[in-house]
Amino acid sequence: MLSVPRGENHAMRRLIPALFALTAGAGLALAQTGEAPTPDASAAETPDADAGPLANLPIERHTLDNGLRVVLSPDRTIPTVAVAVYYDVGSRNEVRGRSGFAHLFEHMMFQGSANVGKGEHFQLIMNRGGSLNGTTSQDRTNYFETLPSNELALGLWLEADRMRSLAVTAENFENQRQVVKEERRQSYENQPYALSNLRINELAYGDYWPYAHSTIGDMQDLDSAPLEAVQEFFDTYYRPNNAVLSVSGDFDPQEAMALVRRYFGDIGRQDVPPYEPPERQPQTAERRETMPDPHAELPAFHIAYHIPESRTEDHYALELLGLILGDGESSRLYQDLVKEREIVQRVYAGTDDRRGPDLFSFFAIMARGHEPAEAQEVIFETLQSVAERGVTERELQKAHNRVRAYFVFGLQSNMSRARQLAEFELYWGDARLVREELDRYLAVTREDIQRVAQRYFEATNRTVLDVVPTSAAGGEGAGEGGGFHEGGDQAFRLDPIDGEVLR
Repeated sequence: MLSVPRGENHAMRRLIPALFALTAGAGLALAQTGEAPTPDASAAETPDADAGPLANLPIERHTLDNGLRVVLSPDRTIPTVAVAVYYDVGSRNEVRGRSGFAHLFEHMMFQGSANVGKGEHFQLIMNRGGSLNGTTSQDRTNYFETLPSNELALGLWLEADRMRSLAVTAENFENQRQVVKEERRQSYENQPYALSNLRINELAYGDYWPYAHSTIGDMQDLDSAPLEAVQEFFDTYYRPNNAVLSVSGDFDPQEAMALVRRYFGDIGRQDVPPYEPPERQPQTAERRETMPDPHAELPAFHIAYHIPESRTEDHYALELLGLILGDGESSRLYQDLVKEREIVQRVYAGTDDRRGPDLFSFFAIMARGHEPAEAQEVIFETLQSVAERGVTERELQKAHNRVRAYFVFGLQSNMSRARQLAEFELYWGDARLVREELDRYLAVTREDIQRVAQRYFEATNRTVLDVVPTSAAGGEGAGEGGGFHEGGDQAFRLDPIDGEVLR
């Protein structure tokens, strides 16, 4: 996912592709698009003038004989090209006792392959004026690079070489295991409020393992992981039939497909175990816990409510509600909690945007001299107000305007487009679904928002995690090992995994 600041355009991570349509008249290619994927085939389709503003978004979809799905989106106006490879494996695919494997492979994939030495992937891309990165989330792992358009072959060859022949050696594994452990220490264990971002998921999801455990992985799991298990993980999930390759920018589609077939076509496919998540048991009572934080100077709190998965009717309405409550300084909660009452320094509200069962989250850092209960009461009252009286027409219009603005400013690079198209193909089975996104958000009504507010924000559906400085908790270690209970009466989602900068 794109690195989107929480508390601003958090709900828009899936909206960004619409810039392409909004700027098409200013020079972006109006190529025809592809049909549903068939083995190594695509065909032109005639855009429907009544199909919405994204009807002319150029998308070709192909599937190679080995199962690799390919999405092409040519734009000849800027002499760069972006390549993104998305693997359908994230921390949700990990088994108990093997947490952190998906993220570990994000690092391992830069340690060399049959024809590329350790670190050479970076050198080859950057020496040609390009940029690259990789990220891991609960739902997928991705790798991507932007290059001058005449270097498309290099980007494709590099991705194919490590898909085919990653160097999963004992030396590389041990080196990257230590790197990941240090990353956990720096990004979570030594950062204020960071561990609470992991804990709120554990509390809210409970026994639902796919989303309850952290993407960064547990230290003990990382320590105990044998090399054989790591090799098996790569052999299982890093297969062409478990991946999507997306190319966007200045290229000829026929020439690009010839390169794709040349470099990827002979990589063998393999059966991938189906993702079979356990049934998530409904929450029937409020969950609460207090967590001491030795790095925090001020109290904070998380609130999480269970909501449906992304791209459902209710989720669209909940995303717009998140904008109304927490997007920018004119949002309801900023005006009430930060500006008028001055009881919090920072407040976030919005959906977490998972493929599976999702959360609607709140997070706030208190102003000095104030306690979490004060702000929590305001949030509960605000949600009750929306459930009883809805939102105003002006608030809805502002949210719709913000959606349009995020579309316009969010896809100004070939890389953003390549990543979004790959994600839609991987998550929802068809990259062309991006064409529907803007219309889906703009179709949300005030009645829709009031309906979801009435449905999802009951006290029995929420989890509350109070974060207190260690000094306030009565000394180091106070509160550890207890404090959780069902049956009482809330979350900034920091994810340094998804969006980390590799070095």
